[in-house]
Amino acid sequence: MSTSGAERQPYLLMLLVVGLVGFGLVMVYSASTALGQVRFESDHFFLKRSALRTVIGLVAMLLIMRVDYRFWARFARIFLAIGFLGLAVVLVFKIAGFGKVRGAYRWIPLPGGAFQPSDLMRLALVVYLAESLSRRQGLVKDLVQGYLPHIAIIGVAMGMVMLQPDLGTALAIGLTCTLMLYLAGVRVKHLAGTGLVLLPVLFVVVFVLGYRRERMMAFFSPTDDVQGAGYHVMQSLLALGSGGWSGVGLGQSLQKYFFLPEPHTDFVFSIVGEELGLVGTAGVVLGFIVFGRCGFQIARRAPDLHGFFLASGITFMILVYAFVNMGVCTGLIPATGLPLPFISYGGTSLLFTLLAVGILINIGRRGSADPGALPHRTGVVRMSRTGNRRF
Repeated sequence: MSTSGAERQPYLLMLLVVGLVGFGLVMVYSASTALGQVRFESDHFFLKRSALRTVIGLVAMLLIMRVDYRFWARFARIFLAIGFLGLAVVLVFKIAGFGKVRGAYRWIPLPGGAFQPSDLMRLALVVYLAESLSRRQGLVKDLVQGYLPHIAIIGVAMGMVMLQPDLGTALAIGLTCTLMLYLAGVRVKHLAGTGLVLLPVLFVVVFVLGYRRERMMAFFSPTDDVQGAGYHVMQSLLALGSGGWSGVGLGQSLQKYFFLPEPHTDFVFSIVGEELGLVGTAGVVLGFIVFGRCGFQIARRAPDLHGFFLASGITFMILVYAFVNMGVCTGLIPATGLPLPFISYGGTSLLFTLLAVGILINIGRRGSADPGALPHRTGVVRMSRTGNRRF
């Protein structure tokens, strides 16, 4: 890429994100008209709230993109502590029986809405790991000094999220952090050993506790219980199948009339498929692929290791959420309640995602035009002299 091309990269990313957010507004409105009319006697209820949150998020992104990304390294531990405090408040509310929504305690009620601390925590962990991994690069291969301190913090955060309960978000956080650790050069045997230790815990959580066993069984055979555990995925597949190549038309979805649960949040991708067909869903997938390419290009050109890890972690975080959501809607992944970044209706999820993009854009604005300018860049994923893996 030429110098001018590299300089344009963050602005192309910004235009892409604004386009995805605008598309999300249209789809949220289309998917929520029936729900808004029944619950709030207004077709525009969710559109108005989503538009306000979008404006706030975009303004925050524009402000954050002007803040030097190195600023966040100085407050990484404070940011992480605030994240843990938010999760602790949710658990206190759970013990007190306050704030339960759809069978879970994930939100802190606020005037005019609610705040979801797990959205703060996922970004806080990325910011913390980027600072810590760059500062302790020489220790990442050491089990006691380099690996265990990081995995302990990640594990506590995941455990607190799982207690809400929110297994999907916990696993998404864990996958994002694992990718960052791998990229930093952590020994694969340490990651594999942690995975083996956690397998029995995951088995108990999924197959012994709560409702997750039914969801897992429905994943393997959704047609066995189409009115129960398999209902979500079957209705999602019906929506996608009804759309065909070009869809039934914007605003013409039938599944949004209380057949498909949460059509404006968890399953908005299914409504995209029904109304805009394969063309629409392929466009969304392509949008996230382009986002990933831009994000990793920015990471390659970051001025330092901290910027590299931070850009990579933010890109991982958003892509993990996107492809898990789309995987659930297409039946490729067991049902879990993760929003589709930039597109699903939501407040804190959209806000912290756009804040993360603002940081990513700032890294891109300060990056080098030459991906080989610093010794930690190579152009493919392989080991560098310091032991960390590079794009």
